[in-house]
Amino acid sequence: MDAAARYFPVLKVKNTGTENTQDQLAVEEPLEIRLAFYDSANLPVIQTLSVTMRTPGLGQDIELAIGFLLTEGVIQKQEDIQEMMQVDEHIVLVHLVPYQAPDLQRLERHFYTSSSCGVCGKTSIDAVKNICPVEVLESFMPVSLSLIYTLPHRVNELQATFSATGGLHAAALFDNSGEPLLVREDVGRHNALDKLIGAAFNEGLFPLHQYILFLSGRASFELIQKATMAGIQFVCAVSAPSSLAVELAAERQMTLIGFLRNDRFNIYAGKEKVSFQLLDAHYY
Repeated sequence: MDAAARYFPVLKVKNTGTENTQDQLAVEEPLEIRLAFYDSANLPVIQTLSVTMRTPGLGQDIELAIGFLLTEGVIQKQEDIQEMMQVDEHIVLVHLVPYQAPDLQRLERHFYTSSSCGVCGKTSIDAVKNICPVEVLESFMPVSLSLIYTLPHRVNELQATFSATGGLHAAALFDNSGEPLLVREDVGRHNALDKLIGAAFNEGLFPLHQYILFLSGRASFELIQKATMAGIQFVCAVSAPSSLAVELAAERQMTLIGFLRNDRFNIYAGKEKVSFQLLDAHYY
C-alpha cells in the first residue's frame, strides 16, 4: 500500500477551527502498455497501445496489461502470449507468439486512455459484437436476492487501500455462492476491471461465464464491454448504468444491476437470472 497511497499535508477546516495534519491519498501515475510482435513481413515491431493513468505499487501492472489486451480483442488465450515483462515502474511489455500479429486497425482507441474515461471512443455495440470471441452461455444458476444484498459489504471489507484513502475504485469477482475470488483496486474504474480480468486469466478461470462481477461505481458502456469480452453474464454496480451499457447487456443476455446499496437495487437487464425467493437467511 506504500506506493498506492501517499501522505499529503492538509489544512482541515471545521466549525470549531482549523487543524494542520496529513491525509492519505490514492496515487495516480502513468503506465505504458507496449506490444511486441512480428508484422506481415515477419519483421519485429514494438507498438505502444495505451498510456493509462493507474494506481501503482499493487504488483498488478501485468494483470492490467493482460486485461486490456483481452478486452480489446488483441489476445484470446494464454498461448497467444510468449512473454510478459515489467520493463520499469511505468512500462509493461507483452510479447506475442510469432505469427500472432494483431489487427491494430480494428482498435478504435489505442494511444491514450485516462483513468476516468476508459474506452470512451467505442460508441457502437456492433464494434463489440465484431471482436467478442465469447459466445453467450445459455445456462446460468439464478442468484438470490439475499446474496446480491451482501456484495457491497463483502467488497468494502476487502478494499484495503480504499479504506485508507477513499479514492479508489474496485472490481470484484464472486462465485455463485457469494464467495469472493478476486478483488482489484485502482484510481480508474476500467483499470480495476482490467486488473481483475487479467488476474482471472492468469489463474485459468476463463471464460468467466459462471461468476458475478461487482463494480464499486457506475456501470458505463466501457465496463460492460470489458465484461462481455470476458464472458461475464452477471454484473452488479453500486451506481447507475448508462443507456448504452443497458443496451449492450440486453444484447448479450447479461444481467445488469445498478444502484446496489442499502438492501435495494434496480435490474436493468436479465431479470431471469435473479431468484426472488429469500431462502438464504445466513447471508443477512
